[in-house]
Amino acid sequence: MRENEIRAQVRDYLRLKGWFLYYNLAGLGAYPGLSDIVAVKGGRIIHIELKTKRGKQSDNQEKFQTDLEAAGGEYRVVRCIEDVEDL
Repeated sequence: MRENEIRAQVRDYLRLKGWFLYYNLAGLGAYPGLSDIVAVKGGRIIHIELKTKRGKQSDNQEKFQTDLEAAGGEYRVVRCIEDVEDL
């Protein structure tokens, strides 16, 4: 499954469950390794990095995850819809 297919499934599922979502577009001035999606519901904020089954986080993505979690943030690497079904 391609990353854009995973993104569509995750987006549709989380919206169905009442989450507000927005996409981060990497570009000029963006924090290196910024997650693909941010999901918000009831004050809970989750940064979601989408990856295919064999996809690997870049060094910048791993650093962003480490820094975010150290600050108390929540981060997930999502490879399929099952990775968000607990939400």
